[in-house]
Amino acid sequence: MDKKIRLAHLMALRGLTSRRAAEEWIREGRVQVNGELVEHPLVLVDPDEDHVRVDGRVLPPTPPKVYYLLYKPKGYITGRDDPEGRKGVHELLDGVPFRLEPVGRLDFDTEGALILTNDGDLAHALMHPSNHVPRRYLAKVYRTPDEKDIHAVETGVFLEDGRTTPGKMRVVEVSDGGNAWVEVTVTEGRNRLIRRMFAQLGHPVSKLRRESFATVSIRGMERGQVRELTGVELQRVQEIAQGRNPQKTGRKKKGFAIAKPKGRPQARKRKLAAKKNP
Repeated sequence: MDKKIRLAHLMALRGLTSRRAAEEWIREGRVQVNGELVEHPLVLVDPDEDHVRVDGRVLPPTPPKVYYLLYKPKGYITGRDDPEGRKGVHELLDGVPFRLEPVGRLDFDTEGALILTNDGDLAHALMHPSNHVPRRYLAKVYRTPDEKDIHAVETGVFLEDGRTTPGKMRVVEVSDGGNAWVEVTVTEGRNRLIRRMFAQLGHPVSKLRRESFATVSIRGMERGQVRELTGVELQRVQEIAQGRNPQKTGRKKKGFAIAKPKGRPQARKRKLAAKKNP
């Protein structure tokens, strides 16, 4: 079986850098394979057989797959490099000893739940539209949406890049000025979707927070705080990434029920028989 993968991919898997940056390092002549300089990022290597060095140093071992949740504050981007010099979420991960990448993104002016991991396969599955991964938001909007607006969200709102996938919405609180906090759940990750959707309905968003992603919630967390996913949370996320209904995740599957001690049914039958034949 051919185990060869692209050199840049291997470097990313070992936690050195992103795949794109790895390709640049290769073009810059910083990478050697089996003692020979390589300058083409599409070169295939066998992770078990080939000896790769970057800047003269051997590749580190494959890091364990880890999964974290960040309560992203406003004023941070999810990318690493920004031409405008804005702060990135990676600056909030100083205590995490792994190179992590965000699953999807949150806008600069949006706060809330952001999963970060070095498990590229899981991240890809969570972002794939076919898996309908739920994203739950709390938004403060101008004026209170009515039943017509709720129906529009539940059936799909027409935007310039196509109709939205049906979602869910409910009004949580109405302020004295007539504005409202609404909870909305969608299953797609289009750019600035929530803001564009409510602007189209005539209810511009002034504040937006993602309460949960793939059922993993920031409840009890502070802005800027990061923590590892619990075992139960990770199980739910993995099942959702496989296309399972989020409402059924984390439950025991059939066949794993605790077996009852043997002999009880027979003993009960004997007692019934004794009552019938005193």
